[in-house]
Amino acid sequence: MNPNQDPAFWGPARAHLVRFGGSFAPVIIEQAKGSYIYDAEGRAILDFTSGQMSAILGHSHPEIVEAVSRSVGSLAHLFSGMLSWPVVRLAEALAGILPQPLSRSIFLSTGAESNEAALRLAKLVTGGHEVVAFAQSWHGMTGAAASATYAHGRKGYGPAQPGSFAIPAPNSYRPAFGDRERYDWKAELDYGFDLIDRQTTGALAAFIAEPILSSGGVLDLPEGYLAALKSHCERRGMLLILDEAQTGLCRTGTMFAFERDGITPDILTLSKTLGAGLPLSATITSPQIEEAAHEKGFLFYTTHVNDPLPAVVGLKVIEILLRDRMAERVEAAGARLRDGLAAIKQRHACVGDVRGRGLLLGLEIVKDRESREPDHNRGDRITAKCLDLGLSMNVVRLPGMGGVFRIAPPLTVSDDEIDLGLTILDDAIGAG
Repeated sequence: MNPNQDPAFWGPARAHLVRFGGSFAPVIIEQAKGSYIYDAEGRAILDFTSGQMSAILGHSHPEIVEAVSRSVGSLAHLFSGMLSWPVVRLAEALAGILPQPLSRSIFLSTGAESNEAALRLAKLVTGGHEVVAFAQSWHGMTGAAASATYAHGRKGYGPAQPGSFAIPAPNSYRPAFGDRERYDWKAELDYGFDLIDRQTTGALAAFIAEPILSSGGVLDLPEGYLAALKSHCERRGMLLILDEAQTGLCRTGTMFAFERDGITPDILTLSKTLGAGLPLSATITSPQIEEAAHEKGFLFYTTHVNDPLPAVVGLKVIEILLRDRMAERVEAAGARLRDGLAAIKQRHACVGDVRGRGLLLGLEIVKDRESREPDHNRGDRITAKCLDLGLSMNVVRLPGMGGVFRIAPPLTVSDDEIDLGLTILDDAIGAG
């Protein structure tokens, strides 16, 4: 019997686990190290999703393991009203790599939690309650974050929070304004805010955005878009929140994705990459906003706020990224990966588009390039074949879009591993 089909595992799994989104992969994972995960057969599977887009330094990075082992034996968790050196040092380290005035942080566990804190800050400081997001956004599955999430999960859960609005996300592959050669994203953005102006009750608080909409199909905001978006926010007294759960900390080839556009958000949220696979997130803002919120009694009291153990991990992550000049490595590795994906597109007519930045790239599967009609079934077959051949891939399925592979290997991925992943993907597409 194949160890991955062990009924002693799958029987209890089916009997006792809640299914929360799609089906589970048909393998039992027993170990993860570097760029690979290992199943019950001992088979190495190249991980091109960095776990849940989080393990930016690979799995079981020895320095992370050592930091966790050392901290868990001495200082792991405290009463939320107490502070420790790791928390203060992590806040200081983030202030040191972020542009001013982003210099005040609160540390939490998940991306949704950091976005909840950001939205509460924005609502309290502005006095408004209305939040605008992109129609393909993903900001989490809790309360206000879920209300600002439009990529999935809207149906069947009752009303979203009052004042939840969406505008179209820019998509140069399927432009709504103009055509692909003359895509007018600025007109689209202006039109979106014109609709917001017609719907608002005068209580606009924030716009929350991802610089690259990953779950939305790896939609990279055009250069200049963030500056135009911030201008719209400023004219309406809104705060701009950037959710860099997947794009932050060198993933796109710069420390933070917003750096490319020369703007600074009012509030920044980090999560996945900050903990390198462990639960750590941060909400970071300016002294002016933090002081205003504090004066109004800002409350975000949680069990694991500012815990020392995850802060130790975040500190180590930043140390490694800076020491190893990871942004430069990602720029080179991302170019190699993108060139390889472009070559695959040339060989396979079902590949409609390659897009993204650094080591967060998307490859879209369509029935043909002329119609750009989504081919969900082929995307699923390619995913299954990749896993069979030893490559873990992730396909995003959205209405009106093809199967979009999110390709996000660890930042530590080697050139040989990139080439191996490209070869397996090429073979899987050919077989699919």
